[in-house]
Amino acid sequence: MRHSGFQLRFLFAALLSCAFTLHASAPGSSTAGSVTAGPSMLEPRSGHSATLLPDGKVLIAGGMRRNQDFYKSTELYDPAKGKFERAGDMTMARVGHAAVLLPSGKVLIAGGWIGQGCTDSAELYDPATRRFTPIAKMTNRRGNPSATLLGDGDVLIAGGGDHDSPGGISSAELFHSATLSFQAIGPMHYGRISHTATLLKDGRVLIVGGRGETLATVAELYDPKTKKFSETGRLLTARYKHTAGLLPDGRVLIAGGSDERDWHGKLSSTEIYDPATGKFSSAAALNDARFKLPDTAEALNNGEVIIAGGSREVEIFDPSSGRFKIAAGQMHDQRHFMTETKLKDGSVLLAGGYPDNDAGTAETWLFRP
Repeated sequence: MRHSGFQLRFLFAALLSCAFTLHASAPGSSTAGSVTAGPSMLEPRSGHSATLLPDGKVLIAGGMRRNQDFYKSTELYDPAKGKFERAGDMTMARVGHAAVLLPSGKVLIAGGWIGQGCTDSAELYDPATRRFTPIAKMTNRRGNPSATLLGDGDVLIAGGGDHDSPGGISSAELFHSATLSFQAIGPMHYGRISHTATLLKDGRVLIVGGRGETLATVAELYDPKTKKFSETGRLLTARYKHTAGLLPDGRVLIAGGSDERDWHGKLSSTEIYDPATGKFSSAAALNDARFKLPDTAEALNNGEVIIAGGSREVEIFDPSSGRFKIAAGQMHDQRHFMTETKLKDGSVLLAGGYPDNDAGTAETWLFRP
C-alpha cells in the first residue's frame, strides 16, 4: 500500500504523540525529584545531628568518624553559599544525642553516647555567638533518645539507652524551655531505643517501635495535658531503626527498619497509623529494604514524604496514590545513620552516614522536588 507524503507525516506525528503519552504515564515516570551531590562537610560524620536554624542554616553537631572516635566539633551549612563552615565546639564529644530547635532560636543538645556509656549532660547552642553553654543535667542518662518539641515550647525526651539496660529504657522527662530545667514524668509502658516519636496534629506524640529487652510492637501516645503515656495500636511488623513521617491528613507513615536480626533483618514493609482509629494498616512496600534511618521522614511542601538512608536510592511516598516513587540520581553508597533536613526552599539536605562498615563520610547530597 502506498501512502502520500501528507499521510506519512500524519502517521509519524501520531506515533510521536502516542510515544510521548506512554512515556508520561509509565509507572515511576511521574515527578519524584532528583538527588545530586552537595558540598562536602568539614569532617566525615555519622550518628550526628542536623538542625535547621531560623536563618536557614543547618547546624551539624557531633557524631563519629568511626566507632569510639567521636566529635565535639560542629559545623554550619549555609545554603546561600553552598558550603560548610566551622562553628563552635560542644562541651563534650557525643554521638546519638538529641538536638531540638527551641522557640528562643537556640538549640538544645542532650544526652548521647560519650564512649563506653551514655551521658545525662545537656547544653545550649546560641546561633548569635556560635557557642555552646552547659545547662542542668537530664534526670536520666540517655543514648539515642527521642526528643519532640511540644506545642507549649517544652521538649518531650523519651527512652534511649542506659549503662545498665540491655535494651532501651522506659523513663521519660520534660525539658522546660522557660527555665532550662528537666522534670521527670511517668514512664512509657515499654523500654525503647531506636524508636520514633511523631508530633500529631492534636498535640499528642506517637511513640512507635524500638527495642527494650525485646522489640516493642505496641505503640504509645503521650498526652501533654495529662503528662502520661497510654497504649494505642499494635504494629503489624515489629521494627526499630525505622523512620516515621506525618502525612497531610494527620496519619503517620512508618517505614523500613529491621527486626531482631539487624543487618539480616532489614525491612521493606511500611504501615500507616490512623489517630482516628488508633490502628495500623499495611501500606505499599519500599523498593529497597533499609534500616538505621533518620528518625523523621521529612514532609515535602507538596505533602509527599521523603525516605532516605540505608540505600543508594531515595524514595518518595505519594499519599494520593499510596505508592513510592524513586527519585532520579543516587547516592554513592548505602548510608546509615545519616541526617535528613528540609531547607527553607523546600529542598532536603542529606548528610553523612556510613556504608557497610563504620567509616563515616563527609559527603552530602541535595534532594530537589
